[in-house]
Amino acid sequence: MPGETSRLRVDARQNRDRILTSARETFAAVGLDASMTEIARRAGVGVATLYRRFPTKGSLVTEVFADQLAACTDAVHVAAEDPDPWRGFCRVVEKLCEMQARDRGFSAAFLAAFPDAVPVDEQRARAEEAFAGLVARAKATGRLRPDFTADDLTLVLMANNGLVTDSVDAAVAASRRLVAYFLQAFQTRDPLPPPVRLGLRDALG
Repeated sequence: MPGETSRLRVDARQNRDRILTSARETFAAVGLDASMTEIARRAGVGVATLYRRFPTKGSLVTEVFADQLAACTDAVHVAAEDPDPWRGFCRVVEKLCEMQARDRGFSAAFLAAFPDAVPVDEQRARAEEAFAGLVARAKATGRLRPDFTADDLTLVLMANNGLVTDSVDAAVAASRRLVAYFLQAFQTRDPLPPPVRLGLRDALG
């Protein structure tokens, strides 16, 4: 019956919206360690319903953070095109850390590797390439210390991820202060110990 079919479509769309809302809130609060069972419970749907919509956690994460992943990638590319590479470098570090402070699940989603999350991997690869070019340009101006490496960005994200506060506003404020310290250090000329080889996924802790 047409009416019955329409109702089923509405129910399916509502279930999908509830799942995405539940997943977004759960990932933001506890990160990607949240179980699919917990997400289904919070959404008020059965686990089987969740898996019909999203067969894997990777597919759910990709859908939940699609807009933020795109925003993150865009932020890196905009910064890379800044005529002042040091300013662009500072802005992208500040932006990434603020996004991380606002949503604990976001950075995990951006850094994690899921077998079926091809768009995420592609976006991350493009962002890493753009950031590497920005770093080279910032070093060429003499503003960014010559021994900075991409591993140092991982250190920043790891430190930023360790901020535990009572509210999002407090987390963002603490993140801004922490990043300001790092950016000042990135301009100094005093030699550092050798860099530690770290992949971005090490920032997940």
